[in-house]
Order: sequence, then structure tokens, then C-alpha cells
Amino acid sequence: MERERRRKENFGILLAQLRHESIPYRVKAAEALGRIGNPEAVGGLIDALGDPEPEVRWVTARALGALRDIRASPALIARLADADPWVRQGSAWALGEMREAGAWEPLAGLLADRKKGVRAAAAEALGKIGDPGATAALLGACNDEEPDVRAAARKALRAAGLSPPEP
Repeated sequence: MERERRRKENFGILLAQLRHESIPYRVKAAEALGRIGNPEAVGGLIDALGDPEPEVRWVTARALGALRDIRASPALIARLADADPWVRQGSAWALGEMREAGAWEPLAGLLADRKKGVRAAAAEALGKIGDPGATAALLGACNDEEPDVRAAARKALRAAGLSPPEP
């Protein structure tokens, strides 16, 4: 009984720390909430995706991906257009973890992102989602200038049961 009360109290403290003035507190709170795996954290984490600090948004996106709660999908899809490449990359990863079928089109658009990490994360997410609508975009990514992006696109196509073009 006491242990459960402390657990709930600590959970409430972490949720409150998502709004703390200190950036490290907000980052650590988002990380912890993602590790705990309590779906009650989703609302607070969705709110934290609007944090002014890119590091908080990135860690929050990763935490939401770890929770794999589809309620976060619209907010994560919106963050695919974030000014910060780490936030775009983390949001793409999270949507892939959720296997969010409704995200394949915005993710396919990220295959043209200027940052290779974002393009690779988008390709990996598309592979996890497995929507056939992404095939043409993934085939195009097989010709990307970056080896990591090409490899992720090929892996995604293989996951969909398709044969990627030879390197």
C-alpha cells in the first residue's frame, strides 16, 4: 500500500517536472516517463512536445515512441516539420515504433530532408509501418547520397517483402 502511494507520488512529481524551469529537469522527467511505461504519462508528454527547448522535444518524442501509445500520433506527425532535425528524427523514430499507418505520407516526405539522420530515421520508420504506399519513396531513397539512408531504405523494402535495387 505504501509502495503504491510512493509510486503514484513519484509519477506525479515527474509529470510536474515536465514543466519545470530547468531544462535538465524536463529532459530527465521525459526520459523517466518513457522508461516507466505508464500510459497516463501520454498527455503530459504530448504537451511537452511543445516545449521551447529542442532537446526536451527530442527526448519527449523518444519517450512517446517507447510508450507506443497511438494517442500521441497527431502531435508526433506535427513535429515531423519541427525546425530542429533531432526533433524530426526522434518523431520519425517514435512513429515507427508505434507502427502508425497514418504517418507514412509525412514520413515519406522526410526522405527528402536535408539531414541524413532524419532521412534514415524516416526510412526505418516506413519499414516498420510497412504501408505499400511508401514503396516508390523508399525506392527513390535507395539512390540517396548517404549510405546509411540507402541501407535503411533497402531494409525497409525487404521488410515489406520487396526486393530493393542492387547497390
